[in-house]
Amino acid sequence: MSEKLERLSQSLANRFGEQLKQVVVDRNEVTVVVAAADYLSVAQALRDDPEFRFELLVDLTGLDYSSYSGVEAPARFAVSVHLLSVSNNQRLRLRTFAEDDSFPVLQSLVELWPSANWFEREAFDLFGITFVGHPDLRRILTDYGFVGYPFRKDFPVTGYVEMRYDQELGRVIYQPVTIEPRENTPRIVRDENYGNVGNG
Repeated sequence: MSEKLERLSQSLANRFGEQLKQVVVDRNEVTVVVAAADYLSVAQALRDDPEFRFELLVDLTGLDYSSYSGVEAPARFAVSVHLLSVSNNQRLRLRTFAEDDSFPVLQSLVELWPSANWFEREAFDLFGITFVGHPDLRRILTDYGFVGYPFRKDFPVTGYVEMRYDQELGRVIYQPVTIEPRENTPRIVRDENYGNVGNG
């Protein structure tokens, strides 16, 4: 571990103490895990504390640990936030787990970093994670009438419904998924001696 990462890890441990459930330094990156109840306050301190000054939220994504084969996760759904401090030239990953697997809810970070807006909408749309305090939590990638959350690991690859344009009705309609077996490349059967010299 580099001296810079070691200093950051120690500063985080000193500042947040018991609020940090886990600190991982791996592949020259620092990841801290906090409880959902501490998520917003820790995020605000990471932004405002002069020692850290993580001015930019670069990315936020939802995670589904339902069939994770690594270390056992404390809950099914989590959010991972990638932060950047331009002032200190440092990066940090902040992760928290939603407490309720059946209805995952976390605080929104939009008030701290406006760039979280569309990332949180994406996590809501694809994983079903609700962000309390988000100014406009609507679907962003799927249709407004879409049923389910397609990045959840229990969502069927084919989906539940398919849509198509109906010429007779003059509009888009939804119907149950119909996948018929198809053969893209026809199988060619050749004679056993095909290609042998003198076979002509």
